[in-house]
Amino acid sequence: MLRYTLRQLEYFVAVGETGSIAKASERINVSSPSISAAITQLEREFGLPLFVRQHAQGLSLTQGGRQMMEQARTVLREAAALMDVAGDISGLVRGPLSVGCLLTFAQLVLPALRRSFEADHPEVRLRQHELNQLEIFSALRRSEIDVALTYDLDVPADLHFVALLSLPPFALMGEDHPLAGRDSVGMDELKHHAMVLLDLPLSADYFLSFFDAVGARPRIVERTRDMAVMRSMVANGFGYSIANVRPLNPLSPDGKPVRCVPITGAVRAMRMGLLMARDADRSNAVRAFVDHARDAVLGGKLRGIEGIPAA
Repeated sequence: MLRYTLRQLEYFVAVGETGSIAKASERINVSSPSISAAITQLEREFGLPLFVRQHAQGLSLTQGGRQMMEQARTVLREAAALMDVAGDISGLVRGPLSVGCLLTFAQLVLPALRRSFEADHPEVRLRQHELNQLEIFSALRRSEIDVALTYDLDVPADLHFVALLSLPPFALMGEDHPLAGRDSVGMDELKHHAMVLLDLPLSADYFLSFFDAVGARPRIVERTRDMAVMRSMVANGFGYSIANVRPLNPLSPDGKPVRCVPITGAVRAMRMGLLMARDADRSNAVRAFVDHARDAVLGGKLRGIEGIPAA
C-alpha cells in the first residue's frame, strides 16, 4: 500500500529543482514546514536520504535522490496524463498548469490573461514563471513549465511555436531626443545616437542585427536587463533603445515622458506566441490555455500589447 502522495512528490521535485525549501515554497506557494515534512516522510517511506543538508549551500540531491527525482517526474507526468484522459471523457479542464512568460512583457500580458483563464477554468491550478528566452527553453525541456508566452527567437526544432501577434520594432526616446518628434526613423539615423541596450539573451542579438543592414555598429552607452530601468534611462536622456512591446503608459517608471517611434527599413518584426513541447497539446489544460490566448488576441482583449494578429 502506498504511503506517499502525488503532492509530496511534487514538493520533492520542486526542492530538487530549486535546491532550497524556501525557494520551493515560493515557487509552489506552499509553506516551508509542509514541504520539509513531506520530504521527511518520503525519506522514511523510501528508506534512503534524498538530500544532503548544507546550511550554506542549501540542499543538494544525493545520488539516490537524483534517480528518485527523475522517476518522480515521470510519475507526475503520467498522473497529469491520467487527468487529461478523465478530462477528455468528462469534458472538464482541470489539474495543474505551469505557464512561463518572457520577462520583457510578463507584467503587461500574463496577469490579465491568467485571471480570465482561471475564471473560465476554475479547476485548473495555474502557476506562473517569469523567465528569459534561454531559461524558457530549458524549463520546457525539463518539464518545469508546460507552455510559455514568448517570442519566436531562435526557437529550437524540438519545441513547437504557435504565433499570436506580429510586433514591429520601434525606438524609445526621451522627449528631448533629436528624433523624438519624427513619425518614423531608420537605422541609418539611429546609428549616430547613443543607445541603451536591453541586454537579454537572444533579444539583444535581435536588436543588434538591425545595424547589419546599414553596415554600422551601435553606440551602446549602457546595458540593462530590466525593461523598467531601460525606459527610465531613455526618459532621462541617456540614449534611445529598441523594443517590440509598446507600453500603455507613456511615462517611464520615474514619471518622465517616453516617445515610441516606429522603425522603418529592413527590420524584422517579432512574433509573440506560445511555445511548448511538441506533445504538450495532449494536455487538456494546455490546449485550453492555447485556445484562450488565441481568443484573447483575436478579440482584442490583450490590452497591454499592440500588434498585428499572426496569420
